[in-house]
Amino acid sequence: MTPTDQTSQTVTVNGDTEIFYTEVGSGDPVVLLHGGGPGASGLSNYSRNIEALAEHFRVIVPDMPGYGRSSKNLAQGDPFGALADAIRALLDHLDITSAHLVGNSYGGACALRLALDTPHCVGKLVLMGPGGIGTTRAAPTKGLNTLLNYYGGSGPSREKLEGFIRNYLVYDAESVPASAIDERYQASIDPEVIANPPLRRPSGVGALKTLWSMDFTRDDRLQTLQTRTLVLWGENDKVNRPAGGQMLIDRMPNADLFLAARTGHWMQWERAELFNRLVTDFLDGTYE
Repeated sequence: MTPTDQTSQTVTVNGDTEIFYTEVGSGDPVVLLHGGGPGASGLSNYSRNIEALAEHFRVIVPDMPGYGRSSKNLAQGDPFGALADAIRALLDHLDITSAHLVGNSYGGACALRLALDTPHCVGKLVLMGPGGIGTTRAAPTKGLNTLLNYYGGSGPSREKLEGFIRNYLVYDAESVPASAIDERYQASIDPEVIANPPLRRPSGVGALKTLWSMDFTRDDRLQTLQTRTLVLWGENDKVNRPAGGQMLIDRMPNADLFLAARTGHWMQWERAELFNRLVTDFLDGTYE
């Protein structure tokens, strides 16, 4: 595959939300939804997966609202719902009636919410250490608190970001090159993002309602969602507890769970070959 196979553009959905996305490959559409860490984007999050998956599928990689080159106006009253609405609108713009969704962390929460709201729009789901699982049933992990505090206190800094990535995002701290941290730091200090961070603790009058709605284990629809789902989780995830995987398969009638040893929160990057093989086999029907 050469870079010329890849196309990128920005489209406007839902009236005023700009979504930047990249597309490559052919076949069944697969949308890769990135995580919510500072400076995250679709292409950086899935840099080790896009080419392999595009050998089998039409791969669509958006920057979700609040991130990358997409609009920074993510509504906070129902953030998972706002993300799902934007990605659904992108699918509508592309005349895609149903797509497989692969979501990492915040992107996993977006994918699951989209499937719950409009199951006919989703073929299969791959949820990798997804957000919103049991979040009202235990205190946040230290890794999640570190992530949520990035824009607080003294404000964003490269030191803060490096500490989060090396200490909490991955299992092997030395596996992440300094260049990757530099790139994410520069993206994280976009003035629009600093003014309106996309990932933050709910606050204000409706905070409790928002918190409750952001915990999928409180949503009765989870138990009747028939979408075939593969849950992937790193056994050493310090951001979203691996116990969330069991919570999901206890509630979802068509979900399987795979726990990856010596793996943190970023399985698609840390265990790229394993991830690519599992996802390909699951989505193309080799693994049933």
